[in-house]
Amino acid sequence: MGTRLNGDETTLWKAAARVLDANWTGTGTIPSPALYPHQWAWDSAFISMGLARHRRDRAERELLSLFRGQWATGLLPHIVFNTRMPRHAYFPGPDLWRSDLQDAAPRGVPTSGITHPPLHALAALRLHESAGPADAERSRAFLARLYPMLVAQHRYLARCRDLGAEGLVAICHPWESGLDNSPAWDGPLGALQLPPVAYAPDRVPRGQPTGEDYDRYVRLVTLLRGAGYRDEYLRDAHPFAVEDPLVNATYLASTHALAEMAEIIGGDPVPHRETAQRVHRALLDRLWDGDTGCFRARDLRGGRLLPAVTVASFGPLLDPDLPAHAVRALVDLLLSARFAGAAGYPVPTCDIQAPSFDRGGYWRGPTWVNTNWLLWYGALGHGLTVVADLLYGATMRLVRQSGFREYFDPFDGTGRGGHDCSWSAALVLDLLGARRAPRAA
Repeated sequence: MGTRLNGDETTLWKAAARVLDANWTGTGTIPSPALYPHQWAWDSAFISMGLARHRRDRAERELLSLFRGQWATGLLPHIVFNTRMPRHAYFPGPDLWRSDLQDAAPRGVPTSGITHPPLHALAALRLHESAGPADAERSRAFLARLYPMLVAQHRYLARCRDLGAEGLVAICHPWESGLDNSPAWDGPLGALQLPPVAYAPDRVPRGQPTGEDYDRYVRLVTLLRGAGYRDEYLRDAHPFAVEDPLVNATYLASTHALAEMAEIIGGDPVPHRETAQRVHRALLDRLWDGDTGCFRARDLRGGRLLPAVTVASFGPLLDPDLPAHAVRALVDLLLSARFAGAAGYPVPTCDIQAPSFDRGGYWRGPTWVNTNWLLWYGALGHGLTVVADLLYGATMRLVRQSGFREYFDPFDGTGRGGHDCSWSAALVLDLLGARRAPRAA
């Protein structure tokens, strides 16, 4: 039997659906009114999973709209710009990236030149899994259409971003992590030499890092752009190269999803399974810190694990083959006074006891719905129903109290950042839909 929504949940469902309807552009979904007028890659992955519960046709268009920005190399840019907006309406806009000068970039579709956590194959598979019998054939046809684009995305990551040559993806900019100003990046960014000219704009959305931090972000972009975003530059010279546990956990989860998709559409799942095993082994060999019982990012230029413990440290819960000892250690840390155990509205994005923790500092402390969702999904995969229920309940309390905000104070639940945030609304729909879905007897 399925679990029916109660009156409060139905009200929440309708409110979330209204946010997605209001933020729909006709081809995709903006992350938040006024603040983010374009299409972001991992936002669209999360949004499509919510749209799957609300408007399947829009969920499909969301992903196709994003992938029209894919480069010939397979790179899926982290921003696909809305050409109906003035070029200077948002910074960093097309003039910073200059994708129109790159032979590999799509013609007439301005994009950024970096990528985002590769959650998209998992999103596509969940879209298919939510299809009813009447949509089954159409859903398979959509998977078959999207599958080559997803394979190209993963091929790019394996060929061009395995800078450590061990199977993991390296990010070349903090923005590629999705956790833009995480304390994990303080060390590598601090080592970056800045030119005498500052770049920091006056149009950064409120709450995001500014000043010298932003100068460093823009400096990394200008270095990438100046090198033509070439693979050999990333491998040999670019100063920022980090293997992040959350990015690689999404890469692994989507690689498993590609294997399932291949089976559904009559393809060969074996190459994807082989890649998944390599990523699984590399996560444990390169990013697991047995002394502290968690995963840490590895700085390839500094040749060390970075000290910060953040919400990304729990990302490998998305690995279905994660050893029991690692699962136990991560759960103990997650429930401890450093994270959920001391936060009234978990999960904070940074260790509460760390000097870098900032309860209102974007990715340096606040709770976000999307990271809660990732940990909820990972917990379910390991049968951690108590942890999953904690994350579900905490997320619902946040949005009931403060609405579909961009992020939230982990102690009192105050909403911060943008209003009517699309991924917050979408993931609430997915959470409610998952609870409503029939359960195995």
